[in-house]
Amino acid sequence: MSEQVHSVLALGSNLGESRDTLVSAVEDLVEPDEVRLHALSPVVRTRAVGGPEQPDYLNMVIEVETSLGPFELLAHCQGVEEKHRRRRTVRWGPRTLDVDIITYGSWTSDDDVLTVPHPRAASRAFVLQPWAWMDPRARLAGRPVSELAARAPDLPGLTLLEED
Repeated sequence: MSEQVHSVLALGSNLGESRDTLVSAVEDLVEPDEVRLHALSPVVRTRAVGGPEQPDYLNMVIEVETSLGPFELLAHCQGVEEKHRRRRTVRWGPRTLDVDIITYGSWTSDDDVLTVPHPRAASRAFVLQPWAWMDPRARLAGRPVSELAARAPDLPGLTLLEED
């Protein structure tokens, strides 16, 4: 059996039934035996950061334990995006689903296809705050995720989505 690696994934959606999309996407991400859900953050509503004018996003973070390699995990995440009709037409544009690999164990990469840790994660409250709520001891690039979240410029636009 392959070594298990913990990976943090960020999910976002601002087109269609975003809450249902996130729930279904988590199920799809942990569908194969090679990916198991370890932890799940609350869902937050955030204003879009960058890109054109667009609807607010629903965002969340999950931690998975996986035996997939980093590029296999990327392909799996992109397959889940495609299943949810993700279209890559406008950079940072609206989308039915976005799944980003934030961390993959202690592995790092500056590859054009997969940069890990995610290059903008350390400054994005929509990733950091749900992650800090999910795992108060989490660290990114040696710094506490909660401290990074407190300094993120988009933190004032973030609200916790109430459970139905």
